[in-house]
Amino acid sequence: MAASEYHRGEMDITDQTATWDGFIKGSTWGGLIIIMMVGYATLAVAIGLHWIIALALMAFVGVGSGIVLNLGGRWMATVVMLIGLAFIVQFFIWLFAVMI
Repeated sequence: MAASEYHRGEMDITDQTATWDGFIKGSTWGGLIIIMMVGYATLAVAIGLHWIIALALMAFVGVGSGIVLNLGGRWMATVVMLIGLAFIVQFFIWLFAVMI
């Protein structure tokens, strides 16, 4: 019978473990990116804080959370790329305001 062939604890679960670890890491990254985006929008738009100060605060949140959660160099590179993207978006906002 098939039931007698099963032995508890003998199955290789490396693939399942890697999938779970990837899910947790992706959820952490996604959650932190959403927190940084919503925090930046709240500080800059809703509260009226200058955009560069709001960006600096969210950069500190991103770098600090990366250090605390031990997310590594890829996370730090992602934070730097998000900061660069924010500068590009602010440049286009400034350019549009000049053209009006």
